[in-house]
Amino acid sequence: MSRKYFGTDGIRGRANEKITPELALKIGQAAGLIFHNGEGRHRVVIGKDTRLSGYMIEYALVAGFTSIGMDPLLVGPIPTPAVAMLTRSLRADIGVMISASHNSYEDNGIKLFGPDGHKLSDDIELEIEKLLDSDLTRKLAGSNDLGRARRIDDAQARYIEFAKRTLPRHLTLEGLRIVIDCANGAAYKVAPEALWELGAEVIQIGVEPNGFNINNNVGSTHPGALRAKVRELRADVGIALDGDADRVIMVDENGQVIDGDQLMAVVASSWAQQGLLSKPGLVATIMSNLGLERHMSSLGLTLERTAVGDRYVIERMRQAGYNVGGEQSGHVILSDYSTTGDGLVTAMQVLAEVKRQNRRVSEVCHCFEPLPQILRNVRAQKRALEKDTVVSAIKDAHEKLNGNGRLIVRASGTEPVIRVMGEGDDPDLVETLVSQICHALKETAEAA
Repeated sequence: MSRKYFGTDGIRGRANEKITPELALKIGQAAGLIFHNGEGRHRVVIGKDTRLSGYMIEYALVAGFTSIGMDPLLVGPIPTPAVAMLTRSLRADIGVMISASHNSYEDNGIKLFGPDGHKLSDDIELEIEKLLDSDLTRKLAGSNDLGRARRIDDAQARYIEFAKRTLPRHLTLEGLRIVIDCANGAAYKVAPEALWELGAEVIQIGVEPNGFNINNNVGSTHPGALRAKVRELRADVGIALDGDADRVIMVDENGQVIDGDQLMAVVASSWAQQGLLSKPGLVATIMSNLGLERHMSSLGLTLERTAVGDRYVIERMRQAGYNVGGEQSGHVILSDYSTTGDGLVTAMQVLAEVKRQNRRVSEVCHCFEPLPQILRNVRAQKRALEKDTVVSAIKDAHEKLNGNGRLIVRASGTEPVIRVMGEGDDPDLVETLVSQICHALKETAEAA
């Protein structure tokens, strides 16, 4: 069954156009009805990032959930993984994060978690979609059974303590000068505080949200400001989160970016040495660099690939028993600690390895030489992939690579763009082939 509302990471779109108060209210009612099981009171944890539209969506969700008899617990601006953690900790029936992740402030979204802190299955999302398009009037709670909302004032402190406890009690970050970029997003308070409490010298950027500046030239998708600040202050390391802090990239002391592939390599090799891997390998997506796969093989570890999207990585991890997985973009899932990507916890695990080895970040975190890889985004609808000129360009590129590299062309599940990725040992050839496909996509989009 095709989806009308849900993408690969919840429901996302332009605030007050696709993501309206009416839709948010219905989502609260529909999700609440599905998870409103058994006797007693039923709880829903609702967190958000720092977008202006978060207020509108938050109160619409509260109206929806209370109208079917659920009690919303409002935790305010807080990372997505914190919502997943608090859903379990507070014994809630469902968790909701209001965020469009790395998108600009104009967009917003709604991510849903089950009582186990995991994102909802495809089947449950389809159940919610059916209810969204139906009349729920007769299913609303009676006047005596309406829900009651309350704020959880110490939610941020709870998450900070949780994050710190993922490290050994004796380990501190003393002696490290860290620049943290919070993207003017959900982690703008908790991430700097957690690092400071662990003993680091912390320099903060991207910690002045105003409702409009989330991900605006800061954060994991715009690391330029972080790189410059690390070099300017001669810091040991830089950490950049995205708007809802479920992804992270890092920067070494020279200002070189360390992406999700390198971060996974650090954690996997460290945990392998310490006997902490539940299975000898990790799970990554089709977008991860072939260099990571070769590096894992050199360590006697495996790399399993999934479709793009952290939900597919997590699904495979749960099926096969892996406890490390993630995406090149910086979504890293460490299932010993979290049910979803957690940028802060991932960064802390990497910093723990830096302290353990007592070496520079550049020496610890550049584990392998990535194959030349080009990733470009073309603003176009998914149907552009069906056009003859595009199909022909993709076929021609595969033939010219002739097995000496990889080519992936796919529609984004979160925004109207086509992502074109090519990698191989011949960078000039990869550049040419990716450019040809992008040109065909642009021509198709302009003609539409």
